Amino acid sequence: MAAEIIHVRTEEQLQECLKIRKEVFVEEQNVPLDLEIDAFDTLSSDANHILIQDDGQYVATGRLIYYKEGTAKMQRIAVRKEYRSKGLGRVLLVALEELARELGLRYSILDAQVQAEPFYSKLGYEVISKEPFYDAGILHVRMQKTL
Repeated sequence: MAAEIIHVRTEEQLQECLKIRKEVFVEEQNVPLDLEIDAFDTLSSDANHILIQDDGQYVATGRLIYYKEGTAKMQRIAVRKEYRSKGLGRVLLVALEELARELGLRYSILDAQVQAEPFYSKLGYEVISKEPFYDAGILHVRMQKTL
């Protein structure tokens, strides 16, 4: 069965997104919960959440917020550990980019953990930050792509 892309519309779906993010960011990477969950973690027009389901399991999530005119910011991109290296991160990011295009946005930016930079580079993102920076105690680079 192919991965299913779910545009989050219900509170139950949103809670599944948060479960994945807590597992990946809070439990695995030790990001404090109060930094991980924020004002965009609601069902609203300010943020669009996507959930990936594979073989009946929720396995990945990400969200898109409006960064500035014409630009989406992809955030909170998380794939459960046992599902990594199966192409689901790519499926998730392509779905987020397609959503951004549907919303009329022309650019995508994201803050990539340094170890994930090669993954995003393969998908057409280029580093635009002058040097790496820390976010939640993890080294990141800002990357951008024209959609």
